[in-house]
Amino acid sequence: MSFDDTFTAPALLERRADAEARPAPSAGKPEFWLRLILPVAMLAAWELVARTGLVPAYNFPPPSVVFGTLVDLARSGVMFKHLWVSAARVFFGFVLGAGVGTLLGALTGFSAKWREVFDGTIQALRSIPIIAWVPLFILWLGIDEAPKISLIAIGAFFPVYLNLYTGLRGVDRKLIEVGRANRMTGWRLVHRVMLPSALPSYFVGLRTGLGLAWMFVAAAELLGASSGIGYLLLEAQNLGRPAVVIAAMIMFGVCGKLTDLIVAAAAARLLHWQDTVAANG
Repeated sequence: MSFDDTFTAPALLERRADAEARPAPSAGKPEFWLRLILPVAMLAAWELVARTGLVPAYNFPPPSVVFGTLVDLARSGVMFKHLWVSAARVFFGFVLGAGVGTLLGALTGFSAKWREVFDGTIQALRSIPIIAWVPLFILWLGIDEAPKISLIAIGAFFPVYLNLYTGLRGVDRKLIEVGRANRMTGWRLVHRVMLPSALPSYFVGLRTGLGLAWMFVAAAELLGASSGIGYLLLEAQNLGRPAVVIAAMIMFGVCGKLTDLIVAAAAARLLHWQDTVAANG
């Protein structure tokens, strides 16, 4: 059987039949309820400790008070004002960092010459603590949006670059030899063999980079901002409002999880051909 035979109509029909024969994941399977055990137990313990006075309430507000604070922030519009600002910073920083990481990761993954030019320097820069970039960005770019977006971009860049580079360098040589044996060269070999093999690793890099982008936007806003979730958190700390501090932390967590779910859904759609444990539930 040739390499292209796997993409013929009979082969595709056979794959579809195999996929339909697999048991569909059940929405009510026990694993869903198992996921709720730990968070529910943590919330119950948190509420109990706060209500019994083991920890001063002004430092450790119970979940019910934090939830009420979130509702108040939403009703007043303060939550959405700060969420919009932080989300915009994450979006632009992530797009910039992931875009440059994709470009350089592809160059170094495909070409030994470009790998010699870029990879050593990038790996050295990766070891610099992210906080060490802050004074330099402030000196170069001032205190407006540019240093914040640059800091987020740096956080997103390295995992995207490293995962794409590793994914391309880790393509099974036998697959490439089979592709060449079937007269695949140039872009056709890249499109049909190398990119599908590297995509799973690349999406891991995107998800990791997006998570770091949300972490770094908090650091960027704590260092100097007049809006954003990080600013809301810092303002609440200065005013002695722990419920708002915890509410801001929850906002970061929820936003990070929602954006991760979007990337994960895109990955699942583009990698539907994978026959892995994760793909089969």
